[in-house]
Amino acid sequence: MANYRPVIVQSLPKLGEKVTKDTLYWKNYKAPIQIKEFGAVNKIDFSPLPPYNYAVTASSRIHIYGRYSQEPIKTFSRFKDVAYSATYRGDGKLLVAGSEEGSVRLFDIGGRAALRQFDGHTKAVHVAGFLSDKYRIVSGADDYTCKVWDVSSASEVISYSEHTDYVRCGCMSKLNADLFVTGSYDHTVKMFDTRTEKSVMTIEHGQPVECVNLFPSGGLLVTAGGRYVKVWDILRGGQLLVSLRNHHKTVTCLCLSSSGQRLLSGSLDRHVKVYSTTSYKVVHSFNYEASILSLALAPEDETLVVGMTNGILNVKHRKHEGEREPLHRRRRPAYRTFVKGKNYMPKQEDFFVSKPVKNYLKKYDKLLRSFQVSKALDAVLEGPVRKNPPEVTVAVMQELKRRGTLRNALAGRDEKQLSILLSFLIRYVTDSRFAPVLIDVAENIIDIYMPVVGQSSVIDKQFLKLQNLVEKEIDLQEELLEVLGMMDALFATMARKQTTPLNKNEAVSL
Repeated sequence: MANYRPVIVQSLPKLGEKVTKDTLYWKNYKAPIQIKEFGAVNKIDFSPLPPYNYAVTASSRIHIYGRYSQEPIKTFSRFKDVAYSATYRGDGKLLVAGSEEGSVRLFDIGGRAALRQFDGHTKAVHVAGFLSDKYRIVSGADDYTCKVWDVSSASEVISYSEHTDYVRCGCMSKLNADLFVTGSYDHTVKMFDTRTEKSVMTIEHGQPVECVNLFPSGGLLVTAGGRYVKVWDILRGGQLLVSLRNHHKTVTCLCLSSSGQRLLSGSLDRHVKVYSTTSYKVVHSFNYEASILSLALAPEDETLVVGMTNGILNVKHRKHEGEREPLHRRRRPAYRTFVKGKNYMPKQEDFFVSKPVKNYLKKYDKLLRSFQVSKALDAVLEGPVRKNPPEVTVAVMQELKRRGTLRNALAGRDEKQLSILLSFLIRYVTDSRFAPVLIDVAENIIDIYMPVVGQSSVIDKQFLKLQNLVEKEIDLQEELLEVLGMMDALFATMARKQTTPLNKNEAVSL
């Protein structure tokens, strides 16, 4: 029996990542510094004044970190239970925070004990912040109320009870000292004016609201809840401008860049998405090792701080121009170690002994050698992506097609196996590197499983998705052909015949 020849996996060119200005800008951070906190980090807030320290609220403590310090330079720990939403005042001298106890506390950055304590809520206070006049505080709690407090007299100014569920987020207008916005788990966002007794605007987000943020101009409002990030036009009475759904899990926090041209959102899916505020498209993405609860950007985007559910504080500092990170290379054997003896010429009296090289077959090669074509295809589809990249899977399909057993390998599959196969097709059928092979595979699958369409809702959805994907690709190809025809006609009109001038010495005969 002849020796088995392993499947040849063609080396296809990799599709390069599109490098944009945003990619270069947001990748220009050093390796992250990780700081372990005592609990989940629920709020990060930067001081508005240099040196731009930031307050981290986690568990029953508030830690103040310097920009480059890995240890807290100040700690507020006078809470009996969990602290929430520590926020700086506009001058950076005072700090306000809510607590699980239902009280709101005001701290002086230079001291340790609370300057004021505002009692009036009956449940945990998750929202606390200063109005832009710096003398009033807004708080929102799980008792469905939000209150405005006067700092000097430590008294309640006004209370609102319009929400029907927990009030978990809020933000204050920087242009108008009487306006603030709250978000609740009752799926609504309300704008209040302290000069009135009722809310002046109500917006239906559609999911429990986790975070709200006002643009610096005060005309646009961003809300986050569920998997959606929505932008509303306040000047048009709360009209919805755009609804973004780029996360796979609940969006928990929002942040604007220093210029206001980029919007950042963090989610429980461990991703931070960066959007352009002109096109509202994702221009960059960061990945983290745990679900994200809070994030903040320092002025001029010098520092990006992310707080996670596992109590880890991830801090990234921007690289300055001309600064390069030192290369820590592990010392390896010298080059001469590897080439030693390569150029040795055996003498006449020498005996040359060659060591036989043993070739180890992959799992799919072993199955193909024993003609188990269906199991060979399963081995490359269900295996880890690192060991079986798409090039390997397409190479096995090409080998099955060459043998004439592709249809046998595709037939007789249950719902789970067919779903995995269709997912692979949906992901790579429009890739120009794999399209010639995968189109034949898709046609065979449709011929085999068309009689049983309608028996599984999961498979039916995947077939419809594959159909829409192919139709969209066909439309794009037709548009490209039209553009190519236009360009051909344009180039044809631009091409002119070059007239050859007569030689001066030649005589023109009439």
